[in-house]
Amino acid sequence: QVQLVESGGGLVQAGGSLRLSCAASGGTFGNYAMGWFRQTPGKEREFVARVTRGGGRTYYADSVKGRFTISRDNAKNTVALQMNSLKPEDTAVYYCAADGGSVSYSPASYDYWGQGTQVTVSS
Repeated sequence: QVQLVESGGGLVQAGGSLRLSCAASGGTFGNYAMGWFRQTPGKEREFVARVTRGGGRTYYADSVKGRFTISRDNAKNTVALQMNSLKPEDTAVYYCAADGGSVSYSPASYDYWGQGTQVTVSS
C-alpha cells in the first residue's frame, strides 16, 4: 500500500509559478511510474504529466507542454510538478498518483492517489 501526500498548492497570479510536491511512503517508490492529474468541479479528472520509474521519460498533456515539468527523486521518494506561466484555466485540484503498469494517461490505470492540493490562478 502506497500513501501519497501532495503539497505546494495555493493562489498565484496569471503568469506566475508554483511547485507541487508529492511524498510517497509505504511501498517501493521506484516500482511505480508517477503521474499528476487535475480536476475541476463537474469535470472528469484530467491527465497532466507522467514520469517513468527511473525518471528517464516524461509525458505531458498538450495543454501544459512547455510550461510544466515533472521530475522525481527516487532517493527521497518524491515527485514534483514545476508549473510556470500559469493561466487561469490551470485552476484545479491537482492529484499525484502511482501506476504500477505501463504508460497510460487514464486515471483508471493508476493504483494509488493522494488527497489533492488546490491550485488557483487569478487573472
